Amino acid sequence: MKKIEGYSKLSKEQKIDWLVDTYFNNDESVKNELISYWHNDAKTQQTFDEFAENTLTNMYTPFGIAPNFLINNKLYSLPMAIEESSVVAAMSKAAKYWLDRGGFKTEILGTTKIGQVHFKYDGDHQKLKALFPEIKKELIENGKYITINMDARGGGVLDVELIDMTEFEANYFQLKVSFDTCDSMGANFINTVLEEYANTLKDIVARNENLEGKVYIIMSIVSNYTPNCVARAWVECKVEELGSFGEISAQEFAEKMRTAVRIAEVDPHRATTHNKGIYNGVDAVIIATGNDFRAVEACGHTYAARNGRYASLTHCTIENGVFKFWIDLPLAVGTIGGLTQLHPLVKRSLQILENPNAKELMQICAVAGLAQNFAALQAMTTVGIQQGHMKMHLLNILNHLEATDEEKKYALEYFKDKIVSFTTTRVMLEQYRSAKKEVK
Repeated sequence: MKKIEGYSKLSKEQKIDWLVDTYFNNDESVKNELISYWHNDAKTQQTFDEFAENTLTNMYTPFGIAPNFLINNKLYSLPMAIEESSVVAAMSKAAKYWLDRGGFKTEILGTTKIGQVHFKYDGDHQKLKALFPEIKKELIENGKYITINMDARGGGVLDVELIDMTEFEANYFQLKVSFDTCDSMGANFINTVLEEYANTLKDIVARNENLEGKVYIIMSIVSNYTPNCVARAWVECKVEELGSFGEISAQEFAEKMRTAVRIAEVDPHRATTHNKGIYNGVDAVIIATGNDFRAVEACGHTYAARNGRYASLTHCTIENGVFKFWIDLPLAVGTIGGLTQLHPLVKRSLQILENPNAKELMQICAVAGLAQNFAALQAMTTVGIQQGHMKMHLLNILNHLEATDEEKKYALEYFKDKIVSFTTTRVMLEQYRSAKKEVK
């Protein structure tokens, strides 16, 4: 292991040379492998290089399509970037299933995003609170040069609140600022406004004769928790329209689905895996459209615990003979800014979705999560999760074992009615190869 100074200042080729020398004993094949993943168009590769720091090469993620999604009576194909087997297949299956049952319905419950200025004030707290209405007006007025364009688009600052946090930390307050960022994700816009408000607040307090204390700014930053930026998606039909699943009747299936969701509502262990499956669908669309899947997931998990206990993001009811399955999902996403006009496949993803605005993309992502969850629960409550998931994973195992096309074809037929695992696949392959040798 070698310590290196000024790594970031090296050229990409020099960075690769250092890496290969340090970790791979100067193996030229490793260097060639890294270079082989560069885009063949130099300008496009430069764009990729500038997305992040110390970029050496590109790491591929499969990009696919889940077709036949009927959302509010409009047909969509959902672009998905994900490496996990069976997810795209499950999404497609759910889409096709609900296509014949009215499709997915959605609505927007809110689009408010939040930013915070965290600060301490060592003066009279009551005086600060009393004067805050005047302070608020000046904050908004002084920030208009930043918000003017967003205001013109129908967004901007919605409200500024003073939050007393002194019960948790001495002299600690927040400016809680609510925003509508329209079709942009808005993080950079929000942070710029917040920093302006922080500076203005310091100035106001310093020159106000009634406020003898001093403001100490801790930080100004967007919050990724957006409980009022939420999309709802749902499916519903008469129970008998659900159809049967082998020996499982429509009524039994509906009851099992409702119970499965209820378990995830009351058991955090189950809820964690349950919600992870939801984000299999959501993240795949989020990544494909150039949005921040880490922010979306962090918000969703916090939202799932908003009532004091981590619980399912989906819900299910059977009332008056009608089965209903739905999700309320916080989604701070954008269709302009960020990577949306820089990453070639992100641009294509948005075109595939017919260039949605942010609200439309929120609804599409909520549908993706609901569809993935329905497909997973349907499998688990009928044939079991392994039949679908592991059969898809079989190809990964076969590739790991360097199976030929002929061996893959045989394996897919062999495991139609057998349990798939790495061990069973390896043994099957060894036996098949041995038998082939004996024939020769």
